[in-house]
Amino acid sequence: MSVGSQTGYRIQTWGSDPVWESFDRAEPGPGEVLIEVEACGVGLTVLNAIRGDLGNDPGLLPRVPGHELVGVLTGAGADADRGLVGRRVVAYFYLNCGSCLECRAGREPLCQRLGGFVGVHGDGGYAPFVVLPASNVIPIPQSLDPVAATVVPDAVATPVHVSTRAELTTEDRVVVVGAGGGVGIHMIQVSRLTTADVVGLDVTSEKLEAIESTGIRAVDSSDISSLPSLFTDGPPTVVIDLVGLDTTGSWAVDNLAPGGRLVVLTTFVDQPVTVQYRDFVFREISLLGSRYATKAEVAGAAELVAQGRVQPVIGQVVGPDDLLPLHERLRAGELVGRGALDWSLR
Repeated sequence: MSVGSQTGYRIQTWGSDPVWESFDRAEPGPGEVLIEVEACGVGLTVLNAIRGDLGNDPGLLPRVPGHELVGVLTGAGADADRGLVGRRVVAYFYLNCGSCLECRAGREPLCQRLGGFVGVHGDGGYAPFVVLPASNVIPIPQSLDPVAATVVPDAVATPVHVSTRAELTTEDRVVVVGAGGGVGIHMIQVSRLTTADVVGLDVTSEKLEAIESTGIRAVDSSDISSLPSLFTDGPPTVVIDLVGLDTTGSWAVDNLAPGGRLVVLTTFVDQPVTVQYRDFVFREISLLGSRYATKAEVAGAAELVAQGRVQPVIGQVVGPDDLLPLHERLRAGELVGRGALDWSLR
């Protein structure tokens, strides 16, 4: 059911920029809640979604993108708990079923009946109001500024999950490839919560300066194949590759310590990486995929930000009029950290 209208961005064609337009504002049905969106994170994943990498069925259109939304829960439909009305919440990206074995075990990213993604198979935060399944909202501390909180549901939660997948310890030597980007700049901070030996690789002076500003050593990886030794105690034990190119993957495999772990997160289409199985066998290194985060990890990420243990790094905050130029900066690799859409700047 709709009630009135709102103006926001919707995807009309996969692969094309979303269009600013007026459309009906939905009301929450059974098991759903209404969120007044305060801000929405802007990163490469939303661009991948707009391109159609996470679903390109024309029947899903038009669609409001934007999965890293923060807002206030203002209404609840039948069968939805009204206890969070008035609370600041973030969206959980995956439309998980909540009842399969993986979901019941708290492993929501591996949901066996995944319904898709917020911003692709359901509307997201590129409009002032959005209706979500009640199970897809996670309360965060009210003290968190909504723009700062846009890093919580993905840019910080994803690194929290990576740390679990990699089984980071105080003895690890960690390299983050692409450490000046939206996930990377928070990945180095989350890694440092466990081990002091963290190095961030990136290729522009602005991003290298941003890495250094967090207290992490930055190294220019423009020519990654010629990098010197990064640690005095030996090769890296963990490499987290947020770039996902053949050059970065090959470097990681070649330079990992025996027993080391390479963690990959990128999901680019048609971007092969060549590895030799013998390297994994002879040195007992591991290749680990890391897929988003659990709901508990999203809640934990919010606490890390609220406690000041992870500092949000947001390179540009824009109102809706400047959103598409922000997309262009992201595509060009010019943005340090995450971007954010602030609906108070209308």
